[in-house]
Amino acid sequence: MGDFLEYPDVVQEVRGSMNPGRLKLQSNTVIFKNIKTGKVDQFQSSDVETANWLLRARGHCLKLKLKNGTIHRYDGFKESEYEKLSSFISKYYDTDLSKVDISVRGWNWGVADFVGNSLDFLVNDKLAFEIPLTNVSHTTASKNEVTLEFHQNDDAAVSLMELRFHIPSTDKDPEKDPVQEFHTNVLDKADIIQATGESIATFEEIQCLTPRGRYDIKIYPSFLQLHGKTFDYKIPYATVLRLFLLPHKDHRQMFFVVSLDPPIKQGGTRYPFLILLFNKEEETTLEIGLSEADLQEKYDGKLSKEMSGPLYEIISKVMKALVNRKITVPGSFIGHSGTHAVGCSFKAATGFLYPLERGFMFVHKPPIHVRFDEVANVNFARSAGSTRSFDFEVETKSGTVYTFVSIEKEEYTKLYDFVSNKGLRVKNIGGKGFKETNYEEMLDSGEEDDHDAYLERMKAEGKERDEDDEDSDSDSEDEDFVAEGSGSDVAEEYDTDAATSESDSDGSGGDNEEKKKKKEKHKKEKTKTVREPGTRKRKKKDKKDPNMPKRPQSAYFLWLNENRERIKEENPGISIIDVSKKAGEQWKTVTDKSKWDKLAVVAKEEYTKAMAEYKEQQQAAGQDEGDDDEEEEPKRKPKSPKKSLTKSPKKSATESKAGAGGDYKSKEFISSSESSGDDDEKPLKKKKKRAEDEDKPLKKKKKREDDDDDEKPLKKTKKREEEDEEEEDGLPSDEEILSTPPSSGADSGSEDEEDDD
Repeated sequence: MGDFLEYPDVVQEVRGSMNPGRLKLQSNTVIFKNIKTGKVDQFQSSDVETANWLLRARGHCLKLKLKNGTIHRYDGFKESEYEKLSSFISKYYDTDLSKVDISVRGWNWGVADFVGNSLDFLVNDKLAFEIPLTNVSHTTASKNEVTLEFHQNDDAAVSLMELRFHIPSTDKDPEKDPVQEFHTNVLDKADIIQATGESIATFEEIQCLTPRGRYDIKIYPSFLQLHGKTFDYKIPYATVLRLFLLPHKDHRQMFFVVSLDPPIKQGGTRYPFLILLFNKEEETTLEIGLSEADLQEKYDGKLSKEMSGPLYEIISKVMKALVNRKITVPGSFIGHSGTHAVGCSFKAATGFLYPLERGFMFVHKPPIHVRFDEVANVNFARSAGSTRSFDFEVETKSGTVYTFVSIEKEEYTKLYDFVSNKGLRVKNIGGKGFKETNYEEMLDSGEEDDHDAYLERMKAEGKERDEDDEDSDSDSEDEDFVAEGSGSDVAEEYDTDAATSESDSDGSGGDNEEKKKKKEKHKKEKTKTVREPGTRKRKKKDKKDPNMPKRPQSAYFLWLNENRERIKEENPGISIIDVSKKAGEQWKTVTDKSKWDKLAVVAKEEYTKAMAEYKEQQQAAGQDEGDDDEEEEPKRKPKSPKKSLTKSPKKSATESKAGAGGDYKSKEFISSSESSGDDDEKPLKKKKKRAEDEDKPLKKKKKREDDDDDEKPLKKTKKREEEDEEEEDGLPSDEEILSTPPSSGADSGSEDEEDDD
């Protein structure tokens, strides 16, 4: 048996409702965490006065009474666990776990015994039933009766409304009234709010969003009162679960949120949250109605006699001291707009979603608080209306789904990174790549993590190393993969370098099948993976060069290298992980770190100098490789000559001297029987304007002279020479085509100019 016992399936009765929770008995403390509310009850083992083991309708109950009279009951134990609990309590708690016999006679008369904050009803010296007096909301006394009324719980299936005790008169002590004595004992322990005396502090006309209106807030030692024009609310400090101080997105206002359990009621409406709205610029001066000695004795100096400053700060300080709970503020999350809040809507109401260190908070209508320990998964969904926004869904382990809609798409990356860093399971991805964090530990979910200056410093040094990595990898760029032989799918139709396939298409059908397979393979290679918006494309890094200088070590690692052996000697048999933990703890306690900071700066300068020399060497090596490539380029084999495309003949835009008469025929429709047999199957080639050739003989002559000066004469084939001679002979006869005027279309002309071009 170790020094602790843990029971994850224990239930606790709270105003008629059985709330599940986790009980942990340690050698020095007792901790119980309510799974429903996240509230943690903790007390020292030295405060335990008695421990009892009771039989219940379902299982057994562990009843612990403290020295201050408070009684804690935990149900759901098995009978077989008695031996282990008894030995553990007798060993560490200086008391014995005694069994209590239960009366099963069913009698309704007996003896009322007030023990701590409980009323025990005994029949024949055996316990028949017990009533936690903290559940009593009101009590009245008459001649021989005392009536008890109880707080109602909406979560309870059946609620006890009222209980009456008949107290007969006795002649033993005529000076004492048993009815009045019974009534006084109930009042002393009952949870009855009585506004007696003057308030400690008063704040007038405070704007309240939930419940809506302006209220005067009166602060009493055990509760606060909201006094409005229509309704009054009294809130005991024992019902306050958490306090939140959240900045508005406009940077001009502040929300102060008070979480309540049980909620305040007005008719059939329940208000589990009290939300106050303040302007940052509004200031006030408060004088507390207690002496300095009382403030020091009751509140440990957390409050002063006179307080001045912004109104929201004054109220938050007063509430923190009276309720004795920490105030939750936004943590590390910063949205796209530079604020801690994300604008969104829940159902039909707009508000702000605050990602906190241990949960999500939505204000203000309706206010919602979802703790991370009750989150099953989150989901990023497409918005139904606009493509410029998305929906964020939070599903709890009980099956409840909260959908926050109309979130700007610019917030996606920030919110996604926050969720992944917190280890929450993302439904879209299925939790892959995330390390889930266990939020069901025995800690109060309302307590946010404290700021760790050492952690922030290590993060900054890590960021510098990441920037150095980006600088070293900036020289190498990723290139798109191109498969060998995968050209354009439509090369034959549009590319000028492609060869005609008409003659090949008459062959066997095997070539067509091979082409189809190549096209399908090429399409598969070009298939793109659709990523979620906002996600980053992974960069494929090249292998690291062994000659690249190593990154400099930070001050912490320089200190660790020198002290690692000492830590191992002081803790023999310690593992590597524990060495790192011990080193981190000792590094926090080091007061003078100037020596290691200087060494880190020197190492950084040496690394920067070595990195600059390395980059110069890489650039020089790259230029040498480029020169080698230029020398090897002429040695490459010449490519095979490409087939020329047969261009379809175009109609000439010439006009006939005789107009558009029936005797006119264009050159495309002239019979080519007189031409040679070789030329019968070839289409006529385009010619440029002869008129331009006649109008600009000087330009052509000058151009040819320039060509002669450059010693680049045109090499004409025999076929082209015959065509030139045919052009010099003049126009064809009238039977073939009519003469072309000087102002003919732009599509005709000599082929000499084509060659010159």
